Amino acid sequence: MNDHSAASAGWRPASYYPDPAIQALDPRFEKYWLKLSAVERLTTGLRWAEGPVWFGDGRYLLCSDIPNNRIIKWEEETGAVSIFRKPSNFANGHTRDRQGRLVTCEHGGRRVTRTEYDGTITVLMDKFEGKRLNSPNDVVVKSDGSIWFTDPVFGLLGNYEGYKAASEIDANVYRIDGATGRPASSPKACLARTGFAFRRTKRFSMSWKHAACRTARFSPMTWWQAAIKSPTSGC
Repeated sequence: MNDHSAASAGWRPASYYPDPAIQALDPRFEKYWLKLSAVERLTTGLRWAEGPVWFGDGRYLLCSDIPNNRIIKWEEETGAVSIFRKPSNFANGHTRDRQGRLVTCEHGGRRVTRTEYDGTITVLMDKFEGKRLNSPNDVVVKSDGSIWFTDPVFGLLGNYEGYKAASEIDANVYRIDGATGRPASSPKACLARTGFAFRRTKRFSMSWKHAACRTARFSPMTWWQAAIKSPTSGC
């Protein structure tokens, strides 16, 4: 992970405040922008960084380096960068549950896992109605403890970010009940999304970064919003 010159990467650290690399495209963002902050490069050498998750209690950041089949750890106090887990089963998205444990989407394992306090790994879901998941992509935990994740087919398309294989089930969004662990799928309207997050209104926003798995429509980035009506209705 040798650092390269800033110039060769087309980026330079800010020499004054506010950082010119930060722009408020929407005036509503202004109140959240700390003008004495700046964009920092934490490390280089990752082939494809995804799924950052912050452990404030440990003052470290984890993120996936998907093609290199590893999870990277960056420590705030020292700036040290190390390998947290390798192989990672081509881990992609991460989050923390309401108890602070790491929850991970694995392309290679075609599953969602939880890392326990002692480091052991618990499989939360790898099948739905007897069929293997595709390649869980992104994950978020709602305030009630339920775990929501997307399951597109990208990890099955080749051996770069997973293992090439046939899909057994439609791309979808799933919910794992926080109390019972029982899984449920979303309505068909929520097919083939990638990343998402909950808002304070208990609605969640979903981004669609690629062509949908079941249509020919392309969009660089399309955002969707959906209201949650009941624990079993999905979105």
